[in-house]
Amino acid sequence: MPTALPSRLPPTILGTCCVPWNADYSLNEDLFRRSIRHLRDHVTRSLYLFGTAGEGHAVTDAQYLRLCRIFREEMSGPADRPMIGVISLSLGTIVERIEAARALGIRQFQLSLPSWGALNDRELRDFFAATCGRFPDCQFLHYNLMRAKRVVTPAEYVELAARHPNLVATKHGTNAAATIQGLMREAPMLTHFITEAGFAKACLLGESCGLLLSVSSTNLALARAYYAAGKARDEARLAADAAELATVVEILLKHAEGVAHMDGAFDKIYSRLHLPEFPLRLLPPYASYDEAAYAKIVAEIRQRAPRWLPAGV
Repeated sequence: MPTALPSRLPPTILGTCCVPWNADYSLNEDLFRRSIRHLRDHVTRSLYLFGTAGEGHAVTDAQYLRLCRIFREEMSGPADRPMIGVISLSLGTIVERIEAARALGIRQFQLSLPSWGALNDRELRDFFAATCGRFPDCQFLHYNLMRAKRVVTPAEYVELAARHPNLVATKHGTNAAATIQGLMREAPMLTHFITEAGFAKACLLGESCGLLLSVSSTNLALARAYYAAGKARDEARLAADAAELATVVEILLKHAEGVAHMDGAFDKIYSRLHLPEFPLRLLPPYASYDEAAYAKIVAEIRQRAPRWLPAGV
């Protein structure tokens, strides 16, 4: 049965913004602004910058601050909910970056654990005390991923949520049934943003799940419909769409072999589908798809899962 306990953050679609780099790795500011507006106006007003897809792990402090300013300017409407991700090996740098974005008016942040070494239990508590505890007027989402070398469990989320009322959400790329059941049943006070395959399972277990926009962003109208099917618990529609999306993922992974391994490489494919001039490159040393691979990916999606290409592509 779905839980009746309300989560701290209203569930919705959560989308990510990518950064377009010119050939000399300077910022294409006009294209960056247009890409933010495209997502904001066509799929969700809950957007974040500087997850893995936004290369939060690779930007300098100067790039971070400039991009935060632009993002805040484009996400300044009364219905807009801008979120900034903070990724660093240094807790001090994480705090400084939260302070800098907070000074711009940002009040929602996405945290990733420092990953040079896996945090032990005491270090985990200290990390959240130094972030959530230091900024009580801000809301925090925790990005739970293997790159951090420690995956936070549902039981640990219960403890952390009790300590920190401003820990409001989590973010996951999992489709493991046991993990999803644990999140939805043990920690329903948090909203769990889960990518498409896992979302199809989570939305049948309760209300405290949102869609973490990933591969479905190839077609933003269908992504909205997929989210609506989840909230309506339309199992047939979810199953049919999830099968097609799995085909798209298979295509992306096939053409990534030996070429790209960072999430941003996939997300820049999605950005290019909507804005044809969007560059595929990532900040060095990370590699991305080239133009030939992009053309092959589009051709194969057109053949095997054509509904998931936007009109005109």
